Amino acid sequence: MKYRAEIDGLRALAVLPVILFHAGFELFGGGFVGVDVFFVISGYLITSIIISEMGRDNFSLINFYERRARRILPALFFVMLVSIPFAWFWLTPGDLKDFGQSLIAVATFSSNILFWIESGYFATASELKPLLHTWSLAVEEQYYILFPLFLMIFWNLPKKYLLLLLALIFLLSLSLAQWFAFSRPSANFYLLPTRGWELLIGVFLAFYLQKNQYIKSPLINQTLSLLGFAMIVYSIAIYDKNTPFPSLYALVPTIGTALLILTAVPQTLIHKILSARIIVGIGLISYSAYLWHQPILAFARHRLLGEISEIVLLLLCLSSLIMAYISWRWVEKPFRDKQTISRKTVFSFSLAGILFFCIFGASLHINKGFPDRIGFTEKLINSFDMPKDENCFQVPYNHINEEWGCYLGVSKNELDYIVFGDSHASSLRYVIDSVAKSQNISVFFTGTSACPPFLGIYPSSKKELQEKNNCYELNKRVADFAVRESVKGIILSARWSFYTEYEYKRSHMKFISSSKYGPFNKKNSISAFEEGFNKTLNFYINNNIPVHLFSQPPHQIYPPRSSYLKILQDNELLNLLSVPRKKFHDMEKNYESVFKERLSDFNYYDLKDKFCNKEVCSMGNLHESYYFDDDHLSIIGANKLYETIDQIFNY
Repeated sequence: MKYRAEIDGLRALAVLPVILFHAGFELFGGGFVGVDVFFVISGYLITSIIISEMGRDNFSLINFYERRARRILPALFFVMLVSIPFAWFWLTPGDLKDFGQSLIAVATFSSNILFWIESGYFATASELKPLLHTWSLAVEEQYYILFPLFLMIFWNLPKKYLLLLLALIFLLSLSLAQWFAFSRPSANFYLLPTRGWELLIGVFLAFYLQKNQYIKSPLINQTLSLLGFAMIVYSIAIYDKNTPFPSLYALVPTIGTALLILTAVPQTLIHKILSARIIVGIGLISYSAYLWHQPILAFARHRLLGEISEIVLLLLCLSSLIMAYISWRWVEKPFRDKQTISRKTVFSFSLAGILFFCIFGASLHINKGFPDRIGFTEKLINSFDMPKDENCFQVPYNHINEEWGCYLGVSKNELDYIVFGDSHASSLRYVIDSVAKSQNISVFFTGTSACPPFLGIYPSSKKELQEKNNCYELNKRVADFAVRESVKGIILSARWSFYTEYEYKRSHMKFISSSKYGPFNKKNSISAFEEGFNKTLNFYINNNIPVHLFSQPPHQIYPPRSSYLKILQDNELLNLLSVPRKKFHDMEKNYESVFKERLSDFNYYDLKDKFCNKEVCSMGNLHESYYFDDDHLSIIGANKLYETIDQIFNY
């Protein structure tokens, strides 16, 4: 296959936005589409080689997998090996245990399945997982296990029928992606069935260019190559984490990539740009750059804690390119040389690497991340525990299904209280159950993530998610249930600032609206918050149901597990790493101003009194953490509210 410098340039166009996206630069909010560009390139290049060899009747699966092993495994294993000591010294036991699982999954090309299973509301933040990015390698390798076998089976069909069969698979995969983008977004993002169509775009290109020459018209090539380039740049600049992906939206960067492969021929402006020496150079090391960037960024975030300056982030991105050159020059290139390294050596190396990472990863998992290596006591580890949902929380809303929450305390005919809220309410479940049992109280507990317990509120969720976890209908159902049961009171708990204020200058906020269709923006969210609160409070007052409302626990700045790695080395860091009281108070201003206008109409419990002194709101003591992440209370932290809940039940 003839070398095309512009394809390497296209790889650079793919990898740089991915790196800058993962670094957190807002200008590259859609940088994740670089992976989709890679999928199209891969589908084109690999298929071109396969069908060329099949056309000459000399295709061999052994040769194919040897090429894949030479291309993928040496650099991948090198990055994994270098990551191990940083993980050992810088990760908490829980994170190291998870890292061990990822080593096994990466080595067996199933990391996309692992990260799909792990994805969830309380999962470790994606930016802290050193090997998260390997999901895309797993998708590709799963595809390349199946695709050559598929071609071998159907190769003797007339080509039009073969292409028709591939087109059918393409349409099924794309349709599934469009459906799953809203109904099962995590599975949609990580799994092969909803990503396969992107690789198939490259497959169709390979079949077309095998039998056809490039377009002759300079004007058409110039126009379509500019259009393709613009489509990729548009998706990088305009898309963000809220874009349903992959879905029909993914057609923009993938079709743009296809246009570039087809029309970015010599004499076009885009060809000159993509074949520039520095761009091609980055493209040549793009695979290693992709491998290095996520571990470097993730370990830096574990070590440095909190916000990292843009200068440091840029330096980290640059270091990933430096490491990429090193691994390309001294790892990738030597292994591709068949004269230097034989097939037997490649397969032996591959098998040895897979076995090593599986065994080592299993050891990390079985030994629970070796807590003794960093002085984490069992008491401290247990203090990071989060309450389990156990069919009590985030049960998909259903008008027929009566299991939309659970009963706490004692079982009796008369219901005493309802506890309702978002994930902050979920953190209180165990302590409420304990207090209720001690007082012979019956409590109904329900709620769902990112759903403020206010009547008439719609969160900015996709249509399918609004229907599944229907916050608007759930609020109505709770209100009707409270009146029907004549409860003694309702306890509301939520992450109030999530709906009214960005977090410590980070763009993390759940917009809400009093209208199903928005608009969803900060100004309207604050207005809807006030409207929803007053509507809710008036409803319960009019029905003689006392409202007990918790403020949110002090939102910490740094993740507690990583913080305690440092605190155990220097006890004075406990106060330094805990959030200053004033800093958290500033975050509360929007929602507190709404609550304080109606303080005479409900019972308000300010949790700062439980966690803060005059200067700081502590994340824990020297032996235990009050949090399992930066804003959700652990079981230990929630127990600090025992007396307050006891007071409510004696109201």
